[in-house]
Amino acid sequence: MRFPKLEHPPRITVVTWNVGTAMPPDDVTSLLHLGSGGDDSDRADMIAIGLQEVNSMINKRLKDALFTDQWSELFMDALAPFNFVLVSTVRMQGVILLLFAKYYHLPFLRDVQTDCTRTGLGGYWGNKGGVSVRLAAFGHMLCFLNCHLPAHMDKAEQRKDNFQTILNLQQFQGPGAQGILDHDIVFWFGDLNFRIESYDLHFVKFAIDNDQFHQLWEKDQLNMAKNTWPILKGFQEGPLNFAPTFKFDVGTNKYDTSAKKRKPAWTDRILWKVKAPGGSCSPSGQESHWLQVIQHSYRSHMEYTVSDHKPVAAQFILHFAFRDDVPLVRLEVADEWVRPEQAVVRYRMEMMFARSSWDWIGLYRVGFRHCKDYVAYVWAKHEDVDRSIYQVTFSEESLPKGHGDFILGYYSHNHSILIGVTEPFQISLPTSELASSSTDSSGASSEDEDDSTLELLAPKSRSPSPGKSKRHRSRSPGLARFPGLALRPTSCERRGTSRSPSPQSHRLAHVAPCRCDGSSSEGNSGLPGSWAFQPPVPQNLGLLPALRLETVDPGGGNSWRPDQEGPTMDSLSPSPQGQQKLEEGGLGP
Repeated sequence: MRFPKLEHPPRITVVTWNVGTAMPPDDVTSLLHLGSGGDDSDRADMIAIGLQEVNSMINKRLKDALFTDQWSELFMDALAPFNFVLVSTVRMQGVILLLFAKYYHLPFLRDVQTDCTRTGLGGYWGNKGGVSVRLAAFGHMLCFLNCHLPAHMDKAEQRKDNFQTILNLQQFQGPGAQGILDHDIVFWFGDLNFRIESYDLHFVKFAIDNDQFHQLWEKDQLNMAKNTWPILKGFQEGPLNFAPTFKFDVGTNKYDTSAKKRKPAWTDRILWKVKAPGGSCSPSGQESHWLQVIQHSYRSHMEYTVSDHKPVAAQFILHFAFRDDVPLVRLEVADEWVRPEQAVVRYRMEMMFARSSWDWIGLYRVGFRHCKDYVAYVWAKHEDVDRSIYQVTFSEESLPKGHGDFILGYYSHNHSILIGVTEPFQISLPTSELASSSTDSSGASSEDEDDSTLELLAPKSRSPSPGKSKRHRSRSPGLARFPGLALRPTSCERRGTSRSPSPQSHRLAHVAPCRCDGSSSEGNSGLPGSWAFQPPVPQNLGLLPALRLETVDPGGGNSWRPDQEGPTMDSLSPSPQGQQKLEEGGLGP
């Protein structure tokens, strides 16, 4: 299978929105510049969405910890038809960061990690602070930082201190870039809460009404701080050619008419910083230099009125001196599967790729929303075809019945992302009803007849659900979890329409044992001596935080220690159906 090539410079859309605990609107296509038919339509390669003040009341947080929150659902539903897949997400109370990319760019996005820092109440509360996602994209280190800084006119110094704290505390693993400012490109955005000084309310409104925004720029606290705060050195921002985005009466485009009559301000901002050339090497080993970021657009969206803030979006074009566009794993598959025995996948791995025993290959419908949104999977415990080609086979009962377009992806446990994908191919298999009817009507078949129908109905695969690490770390004091919470499937889940990240597929009961040293073996019945099940990693529907007020990212993780207790048989099922248990806040793969 050939891979779609990036024929233009990468485009990134960044969105920030303080949603004011509101319910999501019905449509966000205009905010994301999707389907407009203009020059920008469907041109973004990656989209970063930073939200602040998502409803985080305790009852809402409990629900969001067990199921995907409504805002994340909204953006996944809006972006999936445009081939965008959720790369990573991180949540800290009401502060959420979502990062999406076109599915065919996933093999060139690696080393995904997240972090968060609470700054509210002296670092003990996450209503204020910052959440980040970092990754290597096309051989260059990128970091997206979504912040909610302290409010009010007289808190400018506190905003500076909070930002400094976030930069100091957030650290990542690996040699590429450990601190936020070590990355080649940093996008800093959010409700930064900077205000307009000196001018009174009447002058500010007069300037807004007459589109004389430039008269307000020189008194904008952030613009003034760029010239005086060393911490902001190198950060750039496009011209503020749109009206201040705060504070509005909810449901209108009128500035605050309450008794407080807050002065309008550009609280919602998007900035970026390009690392100065220093001869450092990229993740691919090449010298990292000549990076250029061009802001293509920077605007607010007045059409959204659910909050007292207006969302702000910016589009960027990234110019690299080179692009690392060699996938670590190349998948090969037939153009169509019409019989179960055709469900064979061959793949090649680059010499530099360090595989894990927890890697797996997933089968996805076209339009899938995230890496755990698979229809079926198989562990990448391969058979060697020759020294450079490996193959795995999907079990018959795991394959989807009927006709549809699908994609295969190789999920790397170490990189926390799909590092190999195929182009779409078709699967056309008989449905169970058709197979059963054919079997009943035929009676006893001769030896020459095809018995694939019987084989299709025979249960064979008993694989555990793909494990998931947690590379997420909070640099603030942690709050208690709620372990051992058991759930029953909702009516929607029983109907197979759940929006949970775990695929609503058949339940797989039996689990193959693993050695304590991470190796695996087949053909042994029992668990003698050195055998033990791989312990569960805290999970949370593959996307959202565990039951704590700081988020848990799907890509990051803590390693298991040998003294930890192993899982039960039910805890390793790939589906939340039945009596599957919530292990430390997690369901699904």
